[in-house]
Amino acid sequence: MIPAKFDYKRAKTVEEAVQLLKESDGEGTILAGGHSLLPLLKFRITTPGLLIDISKIEGLKGARVEENRLVVGALTTHYDVSKDELILEKIPALAKAASVIGDLQIRNRGTIGGNLAHGDPVADYPAVAIALDASLKVVSEDGEEDIPLEGFVLGPLITSIPETGVVTEVSFALPPAHAKQTYVKFFHPATAYPVVGVAVIAGVDEKNEIDFIRVGITGVGDVAYRAEEVEDALEGQTPTAELIDEAAQLATEDGDMGEDLFASEEYREHITKVFVKRALQEVLL
Repeated sequence: MIPAKFDYKRAKTVEEAVQLLKESDGEGTILAGGHSLLPLLKFRITTPGLLIDISKIEGLKGARVEENRLVVGALTTHYDVSKDELILEKIPALAKAASVIGDLQIRNRGTIGGNLAHGDPVADYPAVAIALDASLKVVSEDGEEDIPLEGFVLGPLITSIPETGVVTEVSFALPPAHAKQTYVKFFHPATAYPVVGVAVIAGVDEKNEIDFIRVGITGVGDVAYRAEEVEDALEGQTPTAELIDEAAQLATEDGDMGEDLFASEEYREHITKVFVKRALQEVLL
C-alpha cells in the first residue's frame, strides 16, 4: 500500500513541533519512531496533511528519578528502555516489557512515548504503566500538563491528547524497594503483540503478608486495566498457591474481554487468568 500524499517537516524543538501542529489546523501528525504510525499511513487509516518529525529533538531521551517517580524521556527507544540501568534497578518490569516488544528492528526505532500516545489496545507498556499510575507530560499551545494514563486512552487508537499536544515524558510511581516485579505475555504467533500481557508488582513484609500489590493487564480488550479485584483478594494475606489460584480467577472482573478471529471472549478470559496466575506465582512464591 502507498500512503496518501503529505508534507514533511522536522522540528528542532518541542515548541516548534507544537507551533507546526497549531498551523496545520488539525492536519498534522507527530512522527517519533514511526513503527506505530507507518502501517496506518500505508493502509490510509491515517491521512495527515503534514508529518512532523520530532525524532531529533534533544533532551527527550533517558531516565531519571524525581521524588517518588521514575521519569523516562518520550523518545527513549524500546531497546534503550530494556537496557537502561536505572530502569532495570527501579522498574525491571518495564524493562522486561520493552524487551519483548515486536522484533529487534522495532525495538531499535520505536519509542516509549509514541507507543503510549498511540493508544494501541495490544501494546505491552500499558500493563506496567497502568499498574504504576503512569502519567504523560504533554506540551501544547495551552502550556504543559501531566495527564494520567488511566483515562487517557478512550478506545482503540483514541486518546485525549490535545490537538496541538506533544508527549515529552512518561513517569511511573516507584514501587517499594522490597517489591518483586514481572511482566509476562502470551505472544500472538503472527505479530508478537500480546494476546494478553500481565504486569505484577508485589511486596511481602516481615510478617510474610502482602503489603503491596499491583496488577496491570493489556491486550485483551480496548484498553488496559488494573485488576483491582485480584489486588483486593491478595493485599494483607500470606501468599500461598491456593490463595494465588483463587485470586487469579478474579482477573477478568475489572476489564472487558475482546473477541477476534484469533481468540474468542471465552478464550481470552481463560488465558488472562492463566497468565495472571503465572505472574503472581513468579513474584510471590
